[in-house]
Amino acid sequence: MTHRGLYTALVTPFRNNKVDVDAYKQLIERQIAAGVDGIVPVGTTGESPTLTHEEHLDVIRYAVETAAGRCQVIAGTGSNSTREAINMTQEAERAGADGTLQVAPYYNRPSQEGIYLHFKAIAEQTALPIMLYSIPGRCGVEIAVETAAALAKDCGNIISIKEAGGSVDRVNQLLQALPESCSILSGDDGLAVPFISCGARGLVSVTSNLAPAAMKELVDAALSGDGKLALELQKKYYPLMKGLMSLDTNPVPIKAALAACGLMTDEIHLPLVPLAETKIPALKELLTRFGLL
Repeated sequence: MTHRGLYTALVTPFRNNKVDVDAYKQLIERQIAAGVDGIVPVGTTGESPTLTHEEHLDVIRYAVETAAGRCQVIAGTGSNSTREAINMTQEAERAGADGTLQVAPYYNRPSQEGIYLHFKAIAEQTALPIMLYSIPGRCGVEIAVETAAALAKDCGNIISIKEAGGSVDRVNQLLQALPESCSILSGDDGLAVPFISCGARGLVSVTSNLAPAAMKELVDAALSGDGKLALELQKKYYPLMKGLMSLDTNPVPIKAALAACGLMTDEIHLPLVPLAETKIPALKELLTRFGLL
């Protein structure tokens, strides 16, 4: 397996404080109809920090069952506890996931040696292909270039890294250090085109929850080398990407947008709260501008 193309970091719909299974399955069907290459349930956008373990695994199972082999399912099973990450990853493997997203251990701020040993321990306990996830803005630590390179060299099932540090230069550094077999994917919608132009192989997208066909066209254009079209689409959709990330903390705006379009409720688990009423007009104006409302 390779990690290449457009992957949607799925939201987790709720209704009356429970996972809205029907809305979730319909969301996945929209993704598959648009031709996404994969879906990523229960990452940050899927509110993994506030789901119970049972809910977390149920959401992965719903994704696997609904996708039914029509696209890759990369299950978010990372944790700042190595034992918990191993357990969740093994459960996802038993559920039939195609791969696992492993975020850098957060809050406890391990050294790079600790980060290396954390991911190595997970890799040794699963046969699933692993996508590392470096997002220092949320975790407080990054996966250093040298650490990522050592992991890709020493662990055959570590095959990609989702890079959300916001730096094109870091993509260039990773390209120098990683083996050709290890893919880099942008973790930021607005940086997909510049990242791919430097050698990244795809995007893990929030915006594609709402506009999967548009994001698929953008990523495919960039990957095919059609720079002119990719830049046109980047310019066209950048305000949408930016708006969905700037109105509030992710996934608050994307859930509000999906709710405004009648696809789910805007329920979200505390400590996050729904988008403020004062921001709804700006959101609806944005959606109307792009023909989504």
